[in-house]
Amino acid sequence: MLDGRAVRLERGRFDAVAREAGDPVDLARRFAARLPPFLHVVVLDAARDGGAPVELARRLAGAISPVPLQIGGGVRSAGDARALVDAGAARVIVGTAAFEQGPEPYVEALGDRLVVAVDVRDGEVRVRGWEHGSGLGVDDAVDRCRAAGVARLLCTAVDRDGTMSGPDLELMGRVVDRFGGPVLAAGGVRSRSDLDLLEALGLEGAVVGRALLEEAQLEDV
Repeated sequence: MLDGRAVRLERGRFDAVAREAGDPVDLARRFAARLPPFLHVVVLDAARDGGAPVELARRLAGAISPVPLQIGGGVRSAGDARALVDAGAARVIVGTAAFEQGPEPYVEALGDRLVVAVDVRDGEVRVRGWEHGSGLGVDDAVDRCRAAGVARLLCTAVDRDGTMSGPDLELMGRVVDRFGGPVLAAGGVRSRSDLDLLEALGLEGAVVGRALLEEAQLEDV
């Protein structure tokens, strides 16, 4: 989401909207009708500027039930994270705060409801809506999460996000091997064959976005 509407950016650039998809609650209902394991939502302007989307989480969770909601963007404190759970989120994605503050407060607050976002561009973990570098390489970021007891990672290949160019298999395999726990993949997924390749690497799941919006191989995914 960006400025209250459902969108797909390309390569994480706020000035490159690859696709607009209208009202986010209506879109969420359409996707939920396919009964996915989770509905994944990131509020992009909140991720950049801060401000947890609590009211949106409440609306979405009610609209898509019984499909569970995985939501992120703008979480800057353990209180923000707990408020999203109280609003109906099954999982909360924390990126910026997990690396600027450390993941420990979020592990304590959320347990297995926590997903730490490891958003990677040119080997560096990006924060604040992917617009700033964290100074952390992939290995260091994953090691911090593993040591803190983070339950699950979401690894995004930023330069493939919204491109439907295929996932970054090298990056995803590296993160899975180093973390040793459940990892979700994002960025470039376009077909069932991509999902099969990620599963073969040991990924727990993957985010499918633009491929569904474009209805490219929709039934296959």
